[in-house]
Amino acid sequence: MADTNSGQEGNGPRDPRLDSLDMQLKDLRKAEAIRTKAADAKPAKGMRQGNRVLTELIAGPAGGALVGWFIDRTAGTEPWALLVCIFLGIGVAFRNIIRISQERPE
Repeated sequence: MADTNSGQEGNGPRDPRLDSLDMQLKDLRKAEAIRTKAADAKPAKGMRQGNRVLTELIAGPAGGALVGWFIDRTAGTEPWALLVCIFLGIGVAFRNIIRISQERPE
């Protein structure tokens, strides 16, 4: 004989306490989804900008170092092209960070 309180549809009468708990759980999940969405909306833009700044700080000097190393190897100007390109990469990174900081909020 099948259990009438197994939670499957169509197996007979359900316990009203389970239905009440199920409705409360659904309401709580909706409220949690709304609260989470509202809480995540504001920091998301700040985190995106922070990630962009971090990327610029890493990629600018690293890209400059890579280009400078390649120029030094091909032209035999070690270490001058490497140093110049690293400083150019730092300058480009700071210029991009200033541009990021001047963006208007949505």
